[in-house]
Amino acid sequence: MTVLEQPGRAYHPAPPPAWKPRTDAAPLLPDPEPYRVLGTSAAEKSDAGLLRELYGALVAGRRYNEQATTLTKQGRLAVYPSTTGQEACQVAAARALRPQDWLFPSYRDTLAAVARGLDPVQALTLLRGDWHTGYDPAEHRIAPLCTPLATQLPHAVGLARAARLKGDDVVALAMVGDGGTSEGDFHEALNFAAVWRAPVVFLVQNNGFAISVPLAKQTAAPSLAHKAVGYGMPGRLIDGNDAVAAYEVLTEAVERARGGGGPTLVEAVTYRMDAHTNADDATRYRTDSEVEPWRAHDPIALLEAELTGRGLLGEADAAAARAAAEELAADMRERLHADAELDPMDLFAHVYVEPTQQLREQESMLRAELAAELEDEGDEGEEQR
Repeated sequence: MTVLEQPGRAYHPAPPPAWKPRTDAAPLLPDPEPYRVLGTSAAEKSDAGLLRELYGALVAGRRYNEQATTLTKQGRLAVYPSTTGQEACQVAAARALRPQDWLFPSYRDTLAAVARGLDPVQALTLLRGDWHTGYDPAEHRIAPLCTPLATQLPHAVGLARAARLKGDDVVALAMVGDGGTSEGDFHEALNFAAVWRAPVVFLVQNNGFAISVPLAKQTAAPSLAHKAVGYGMPGRLIDGNDAVAAYEVLTEAVERARGGGGPTLVEAVTYRMDAHTNADDATRYRTDSEVEPWRAHDPIALLEAELTGRGLLGEADAAAARAAAEELAADMRERLHADAELDPMDLFAHVYVEPTQQLREQESMLRAELAAELEDEGDEGEEQR
């Protein structure tokens, strides 16, 4: 006997509003193919100044990735998740925001933070194993680099929701990889964002692999952008290697959120050219023949072809961009090759606003141990003299 068949219980069907669609799905669906600008007639309408700025940022971003990867081989960084091949997503995300907005990066998005104006050395401090986050999130409006997958997404929604309640003109842009979309935090964040109509934009960089797991083993959806429809927000599918397309769509999504239009999910189809990190051997799960076609779809080459084709980029301009990128790399080398000056007492800084009793006891214990060591060193010096 079912619950509905039990004596004394009448069955009353739910009224229509409880099950009928609350939103027309059609306007929320992404385009069937990734949106592109470069290589199409739409590119001719793009602002020449914007194209040059994006080109310079991409060239600098590529050199940043190369230098950071080299620093891991030299032991100056513990780990580095490269975004080589994904520079268009990184640069566009940073440039779509206004100064008052917030960026919520994942561990792979240090370049986005640098493109937003963060000092490269501060951006890499966490990956070096040094002091805390490496920068003041409130000062730069960049949340701490997030190593756990997708946990930054609910944080972005919470900040955006709070800003909306306070009446602040703030939008949050949260970045995540395709692997992060399989985490519960992704689903919770999108659901809350849509229900609250929070001013937040989700950028999924679909680079093909969650470490060694290809996208086909994570989802059977037509695209990750289609997942937006289930939460009641628009999904946009873009060519993540097209810097102009990424900038246009993200800027539109950010301004839509700012105007009260609610969240947007943007899937950028790109490719991770390098290994997952310097500790990964990508040849164990993909072949060079798979990577090679993406080299022909390099974000720098795509934009360079557009600029040269329109007569907007000469050899002198390209050389100037490369020189600026080399200056960036040289500065990174010089400062990251210097040994960090560490203060052991930083272990207790910024853990809580008000330190707990246990932390205070531990801090006092460490101070005493350090003082004793200094005293012993002084005594040894006196004996040697």
